[in-house]
Amino acid sequence: MIDPKAFEEFSNRMSAMFAASPAADIEKNVRSLMSGFFSKLDLVSREEFDIQSQVLARTREKLDALEVRVAELEKQLGAKG
Repeated sequence: MIDPKAFEEFSNRMSAMFAASPAADIEKNVRSLMSGFFSKLDLVSREEFDIQSQVLARTREKLDALEVRVAELEKQLGAKG
């Protein structure tokens, strides 16, 4: 059976080696590059997209109700005139 402390120590050493290696710098540079690339695009988060979709759906419902009301009022005006 593997000693949990030995496994934790090995894991800590591997993490320290990775942090000190050029791979960590490459990862930071790639993240920075990608962040800069995505910031230039006109992107929104999924949460913001979902919120705007809900707002649009409510607005569409209100518009549909108003269109029905206007049609009824026009019908009433046409019948009186």
